[in-house]
Amino acid sequence: MHELSLCLNMVELIEQQARLHGAQKVTQVWLELGALACIEEQALRFSFASATRGTLAENSELRLSHLPALAWCWDCSHSVQIEKHTSPCPLCGGRKLSIETGESLRIKQLEIE
Repeated sequence: MHELSLCLNMVELIEQQARLHGAQKVTQVWLELGALACIEEQALRFSFASATRGTLAENSELRLSHLPALAWCWDCSHSVQIEKHTSPCPLCGGRKLSIETGESLRIKQLEIE
């Protein structure tokens, strides 16, 4: 379950930023989750709740926004949306794709008190 190690690292960053801004508590955390990030949402939510225990972010609300995956097709020269790493180009069926976006997990915003 790599989601736990991701959350532990994320909580370090969240606490660092919260303390930098004089926060007493983190109430909400917004994350962007790419379609190809290989992260199971339920495992992420469970791991986040576990990783935040005893921290400034304990009991904070985790808000996720899902980002589509985009890839450049070298066969038809278009940027296309794909579902999986192994997906063919939906326009031409080509398989020479270069992933542009959709593999990331990113902290977008924190709400603090």
